[in-house]
Amino acid sequence: MKFIDEARIYVKGGDGGRGCVSFRREKFVPRGGPDGGEGGKGGDVIVRASKDHHTLLDLKFNQHHVAGRGAHGSGNNRTGRSAPDLEIVVPAGTVIMDAESGELICDLAENGQSCIVAKGGIGGKGNASFATATHRAPRFAQDGMKGEERWIRLELKLLADVGIVGMPNAGKSTLIGKVSAARPKVAEYPFTTLTPNLGVVVLAGSDPFVVADIPGLIGGAHAGAGLGIKFLRHIERTHILIHLIDVSGGAQSAWADFETINRELALFSAALEGKPQIVAFNKIDLAEDRKEIRKGIGFFRKKGMVVFAISARTGEGVDALMAEVARRLASEKEGRK
Repeated sequence: MKFIDEARIYVKGGDGGRGCVSFRREKFVPRGGPDGGEGGKGGDVIVRASKDHHTLLDLKFNQHHVAGRGAHGSGNNRTGRSAPDLEIVVPAGTVIMDAESGELICDLAENGQSCIVAKGGIGGKGNASFATATHRAPRFAQDGMKGEERWIRLELKLLADVGIVGMPNAGKSTLIGKVSAARPKVAEYPFTTLTPNLGVVVLAGSDPFVVADIPGLIGGAHAGAGLGIKFLRHIERTHILIHLIDVSGGAQSAWADFETINRELALFSAALEGKPQIVAFNKIDLAEDRKEIRKGIGFFRKKGMVVFAISARTGEGVDALMAEVARRLASEKEGRK
């Protein structure tokens, strides 16, 4: 299944049905009077979040969504049937905005949440509604109101507890494949990951948590360098970031890489800039001088960072890293109660 995390669609609520102009025509009722009924209500367009959907692919190629119109009123004061609502199902975590103004309409962060994005028009009144003591035989009725219409933009933000960030080829996909059942593409060249990956980590004695890795960032990503920063929205909802740094060639550039990534996070959003981070020096199995790596860890710790030395390929140090992540998540969850 192709991963699509953005879509722009047109939605229109159904028009209300027309009111009816009608007069009673019954034997022995010479002046029956008006009996035109009201029109039915047009259907609303409703967007509902579902955990069973994982992409906006369907909406990318099906852009027009129009609800049905209400039935017209009829004689004998019969109201027209209201049209059923039109439901659009999207993945949980989808944000909906007005495509023209950019105004936030709703954030469907949880499974089952829904919102009306285009209201249907109400039905018009029949001539029976306009009868008065001085105007007993009105020969007019209302048209139904038009349904709301607009273009909306949908953006999917994956629901994950932990996000993995780092330079291209830092080992993010290898790590998520090591700690979960996810099987992302892994290769010895940069930008192997082209779409975000999700994995569920299950540790004994702690609640399972979801980890997301995103395509690698480079300096200037905010201006479109590399794959840009469009995938960063997928870690905006996370509680903790694992900042993965490749130290297979030594730790000399570790701090520079760390600052480069954090600069891109800050340029994308203030929420990401202030998110707690755990630093992981990866690929220590390939490093020739571990003494230099220990110096690099000491430098980071002096800056107040929590640092782990790991090898995502062999699994060295990974259990300790995941245990710290689980401890942090449990502590934050307790703090939110």
